[in-house]
Amino acid sequence: MNLIEKQKKISSGILMKERIITYEDCRKNHAASIGKYAVDGCCEFMPAGEEGSHGALKCAACNCHRNFHRKVVHQFLTYADCSSISSTPK
Repeated sequence: MNLIEKQKKISSGILMKERIITYEDCRKNHAASIGKYAVDGCCEFMPAGEEGSHGALKCAACNCHRNFHRKVVHQFLTYADCSSISSTPK
């Protein structure tokens, strides 16, 4: 899931700050009812349905809701050089 937060013009290009969110290992405590801590070992969230459906928030591997998976936010800057792009048609 990509999200471009903001764009900043620089002399010959555009500097873009991008944020990619991934959901990794499942943190659901399956032994909470007996006062212990045990996870199922699911290492990555895989949606069980199409985007926009109820299944998109359910993991196909462990059958848990996406909120039980550890959310990791990756942020980075990219630079697009616009000096080679001509604004007049040839």
